[in-house]
Amino acid sequence: MDFKNLANKAMDLAQKNADKVDTVIDKAGDLVDEKTGGKFVGQVDSAQDAAKKAVRKDG
Repeated sequence: MDFKNLANKAMDLAQKNADKVDTVIDKAGDLVDEKTGGKFVGQVDSAQDAAKKAVRKDG
């Protein structure tokens, strides 16, 4: 199995469980904010939003 095929399968699985993935994205962002003392809140929020949109994107 090549990397592209594996990545496609992972994205398909993430899309089927988008609500659970959103929770993980939120927790990861909160951890980054905590570890950086909130220095990058804006960037972290933007990254979280982009990740959630990518998971929900069709195909």
